[in-house]
Amino acid sequence: MEHCSLTSTTFDSTSLASFCLSLPLHPSAIDDRLHHLVHAVVLVIIFFFVSVEDLCIEGMKTCYLLDFLGPKGFALELYMRTTSKVIGFDHRKSVLSQISPREDSDINISFYVNIEKSSSTAAYEYFSAKLSETRCDNGDKMSLLNQADRERVEMILKYIEDGDLQKWSLPDIRPFNIGLREWRSKLNCITNSCMYQQLMEICSMDLIMKGSTYLSHRQIDASKLLHKVFRVRLGRGFYGECLGVRADANSDFSDEMGMELSRRSAAAGLRPIGAVIYMQRNNLKMCLRTVDSSTDTSEVAKAYGGGGSPNSSSFIIRMDEYNQWLSTQSPPTRCPSHRN
Repeated sequence: MEHCSLTSTTFDSTSLASFCLSLPLHPSAIDDRLHHLVHAVVLVIIFFFVSVEDLCIEGMKTCYLLDFLGPKGFALELYMRTTSKVIGFDHRKSVLSQISPREDSDINISFYVNIEKSSSTAAYEYFSAKLSETRCDNGDKMSLLNQADRERVEMILKYIEDGDLQKWSLPDIRPFNIGLREWRSKLNCITNSCMYQQLMEICSMDLIMKGSTYLSHRQIDASKLLHKVFRVRLGRGFYGECLGVRADANSDFSDEMGMELSRRSAAAGLRPIGAVIYMQRNNLKMCLRTVDSSTDTSEVAKAYGGGGSPNSSSFIIRMDEYNQWLSTQSPPTRCPSHRN
């Protein structure tokens, strides 16, 4: 055994899926081109918790840490106890402080940390470049994937990177991530021997379609919960008014309810924000959502000790303060049902 590729189920499942897509990890999923790269059986270990002892594998020459660099000194200890090279990939800024000076300077330890590029993309580019160093019999450079598979896989990696870096800029990124969730239980090569073949068959459009169907059903269910809708004076009116609803028994639909209220608020001539209010561990929580790209809900949330993104934010509000936000201009109204 020459190479050990390591990943962990304790991290984002999308990262794990993308690594499986980008790496030649299983003998049944590789052809002669990839044998030039790996030269031997590749072992994939999926851990809930990883210690150096777990990786002291006899004969291991290279260990790849994927989306995981371990605590400070982890890679150095692994190298000293196994004499294997350690190559790690990560994109989180927080891991930079965990890299010790000795690890940063040791020629047997290589870390690829780029906060502008997801770990999955970095790993894909790394192994693609390694294979391209090998020439085919006709003199051409070897490629990790054929043209058709490359375009499909690289599109998936772009979507995963968009979510990993929290850009959320690609179209249909939300349904894509939801569509990818079903793979969470399948990402284990021990219990699912067909994992690699299955991952190589997926495409971004299929994932988006599945996610969109799920969201559509959720939105229909959420709309049925909007029985009594009332006006909310955001910041006692300082931030304008919008429509709100109490959702104490249905807080798991807060996102869908908030988005629908945002649309209805805009139609009613109010700020395009939806406010969903419910009790959470003896605290009153207000979630703000908007479908309008020019509206920033987080300005309200941050002013009251909360936070979030422009289109999605939340905060805890005192009951006496909340009562001051209830519009006195009109009593609670029954909002007309929304038709899809």
